[in-house]
Order: sequence, then structure tokens, then C-alpha cells
Amino acid sequence: MINLKPEVVAQLERVLGSVEMLLPRAVKRVDWSSCYAANWRRHSFSGYLEPVKVTDATSLDELLGVEKQKEIMINNTRQFLAGLPANNALLWGSRGTGKSSIVKALLNRYAPEGLRVIQVEKEDLIYLSEIFNAVENELYRFILLCDDLTFEVGELSYKMLKSALDGSVYSAPENVLIYVTSNRRHLLPEYETDHIGGKFVNGELQQSEAMEEKVSLSDRFGLWIAFHAFSQERYIDAVRLCIEREARELGEDIPWSRELELDAIQWSRDKSKRCGRTAYQFSKNWVGKYLLTKREE
Repeated sequence: MINLKPEVVAQLERVLGSVEMLLPRAVKRVDWSSCYAANWRRHSFSGYLEPVKVTDATSLDELLGVEKQKEIMINNTRQFLAGLPANNALLWGSRGTGKSSIVKALLNRYAPEGLRVIQVEKEDLIYLSEIFNAVENELYRFILLCDDLTFEVGELSYKMLKSALDGSVYSAPENVLIYVTSNRRHLLPEYETDHIGGKFVNGELQQSEAMEEKVSLSDRFGLWIAFHAFSQERYIDAVRLCIEREARELGEDIPWSRELELDAIQWSRDKSKRCGRTAYQFSKNWVGKYLLTKREE
């Protein structure tokens, strides 16, 4: 038996304590039969899937002004669930117009049919191969969601996602699709100088090398789905739906009025945006004030 000096023992304990902090925490395997969604949590040199409770009850029927976008996403997701060919999708466009909400609503509708969602932050895309390994033998079908994604040129996570979409050794298994939302159509910032260097070949204008590189990632998504700001009529329809839903959940009767409509329009002008998010935020404000005033009368 080796007798160590107390100071050596103390030093070894400090070293072991430091090493233990670097090791991934022991976590239970996700029970996908009862868990519909998970986040990838980074820890030291790796990470783990953390189950999350789905609290957003948004349904596809509640999303107004994006009927064409819903149709495309529903069809693509149903193909995927049926084990048929389906595409990775880039949902891009104006903020607050329902890009993320469509994915959440798809989960709410198709979770009983085996759909699951794994949300991954941009910085954690470098762990794509580990995430794929964690679910490739599961019986469920997974959407890997990266929300509000933008890159700067040269980021490692950009290269990893590009490889995964390109069918390289990092490509997704058969039971995983990648859905990405972004305010940028090509996921990268565009500058005027990017267009310098274009040239005509056989009578057709070819993009500059800078632009070719910037579209090379978005090009790898089979589906490009654009989202735009609402018309005023669509916006008012969305406000009406949000008010009705709030009233129904609270068991209250909230009448529609011209005053309410004008306030909703002014709210959108103050926000400089007509979209589903603006309608939802206005409804929260209006319903709260209306019911508080009613109770104080």
C-alpha cells in the first residue's frame, strides 16, 4: 500500500474535482414515447439531449396569412412521416410572420403520429454528428430545428451544416429532417461588393464568386419558403383570432368593436410591422386592459 503525503492527496483531489467538472453529466436516455421535444445542451467537450415540455399549443388552423406556406410544410412533413422522400426546408423572411410557429404547430398536430423535434442552437451545430447518432436508431421521425439562424463567413457551424445538407459523412440519418428559420434568405449578410466580379458566359450573367459562396448553403435546402408582412386585412383577421382565443381560454366574452380595430391598427404602426407576432402582442395588451377595467367597475 502506498502512503501519500497529505499535500499530495489534497492536490490529487483538486485535480480529480477539476476533471469531473469537464465530464458530461449523467443523464437518462430520452423517453421519446412521452417526450415530444428536446434541446441539445452543450457540456464541455460534448453534450446531451434534454427533454423539454411542449407548452405552446398553437395549431395550424390558428396561423393566418400563411396558407401556402402551411400547405407546403404539411405536405413535406407528411411525406417524411410516411417514410417517403422529403426535403430539408429553409423558412426565411420577415420577423414575426410565423416561421417558427409553423414548426411548433406541425409538432402539435403530428406528434401522435411519431413526429419529434430537437432544437439546436447555432453554436451547437458542430455536434450534429453526435445528435444524429443519438436518434438514428429510434423508431420516431425527428425534425432538427435551428431557429433564427444567421452566420458570418467562415464560422465552423456554417461548414458543419453545409456538410450535413450536402450528403457527406455528416449527413442526417433517414429519420431526421433539418428545418431552419432565418430572416436572411441566404443565411449570410449580403453586401454591394459581393456582386462585383459577375461575368457573362454564353450570354448569361453568372454570379460573382462571393455570391456563389453565399448561396451555396441555402441552395442545399430542397425547400425555400418565404414569409412576408401581412396586409392590413390579414393583420386584422389575425388580431380577431387572437382576441377570440384569449377570451375563450379565460372564459370571457370580449366584443369586437371599431375602437378595438383602430387600436390594433395603431399598435401595428407603432411597431412598424403587421404580422402574427404583432397581433398576438396586441391581443395580450387589449384583453388584459379590458378585463382589468371590467373588474374594477
